[in-house]
Amino acid sequence: MPRYLLVLNAGSSSVKFSVFEAEGALVSRWRGQIEGFGGTPSFTVRQGEDCIISRSFNLSPSERPHDAAFAALFDWLFGAIDRKDLLAAGHRVVHGGGIFTEPTAIDAATLAGIESLIPLAPLHQPHNLAPIRSLLASFPALPQVACFDTAFHRSHDQLADHYAIPLRLHEEGIRRYGFHGLSYEYVAKSLPQVAPEIANGRVIVAHLGSGASMCAIRGGQSVESTMGFTALDGLPMGTRTGQIDPGVILYLIAAKGMTAAEVQDFLYRDCGLKGLSGVSNDMRELQNSSDPRAAFAVDYFVYRIALHAGMLAAAMQGLDAFVFTAGIGENSASIRARIAERLEWLGLSIDPVENAQNARRISRPDGRIPVYVVPTDEELMIAQHTLSLLWNRQSGLQRERAS
Repeated sequence: MPRYLLVLNAGSSSVKFSVFEAEGALVSRWRGQIEGFGGTPSFTVRQGEDCIISRSFNLSPSERPHDAAFAALFDWLFGAIDRKDLLAAGHRVVHGGGIFTEPTAIDAATLAGIESLIPLAPLHQPHNLAPIRSLLASFPALPQVACFDTAFHRSHDQLADHYAIPLRLHEEGIRRYGFHGLSYEYVAKSLPQVAPEIANGRVIVAHLGSGASMCAIRGGQSVESTMGFTALDGLPMGTRTGQIDPGVILYLIAAKGMTAAEVQDFLYRDCGLKGLSGVSNDMRELQNSSDPRAAFAVDYFVYRIALHAGMLAAAMQGLDAFVFTAGIGENSASIRARIAERLEWLGLSIDPVENAQNARRISRPDGRIPVYVVPTDEELMIAQHTLSLLWNRQSGLQRERAS
């Protein structure tokens, strides 16, 4: 009988999950999502391209959405597989701080460490912790592994890691961390197969989705990122500001009378493409809208990506390739073309036919800088880390018994 790994990515309004067969090479068996926590939650499971489950469920007045989501997930999962065949669960955790620099088995100390980082990611970390606690309560013997979005960026030089603040604050943890690391790690590990000629070179990867950032990768390692202390920094996102003068924050507090909690909620939920356009936080809706504010929001998104690309190229002292990934990066040919047009000075030149077909390489044959579209798979990255950690622990136990 096959054995399985469960991968969970819990957010504020949804829970994404994947189930992998773990016999030999990892094989994706099911992927799904529970969303709509603000109203009537829906539960969807896909097997390959086919949707095999799509249903809604009601919450009782006293029931918390995440608890109901995990109950629905576990009820379905253990109807599909035998409970004893579940090897482990792997989790995406947004912030590892300076504590966690690699995937880590979850025990009491790990849990406490993740909880201590909630102030650094207040709108992400508590939701990442929810499935960990739920599994600990329901299946305490099940091995669990936390995989951190910040870990891939711990290879940064100190110049990239610091803010211009007193050293004592840096040592307390106020530093540039970078995020979307699981996505960047997957792309970096894929390049030797996808494009071996650039895998060890200087590559900018643009992870463009509702959450958006860019990363400079040299020799397979992160050199610089557009995100810093929190996932607010850098590029404008669906509802997040991206880069902003700290003086604006001070003004909102001093002149507008906003509390720290109100400013936090505002910057995370009411800004970005949503705030600029007044129409939507969804790039597809903005591109289809006739509202000039929507067009301006799209222009701003492209402009800021081009600005940050120049910064990242400077960090690597050159550029050998550019890679698009994530929802917008993988699927929007028009956004890719507009970004490349702004970066023609850097050597990017898009082939319109290849770009329209979402081909793997979309640059012109005579272009100086090759441009690729590489679909990311954070869930597979988490599954690989989880399985690797299980093997290492089992090998360690066998060595202990042998000695």
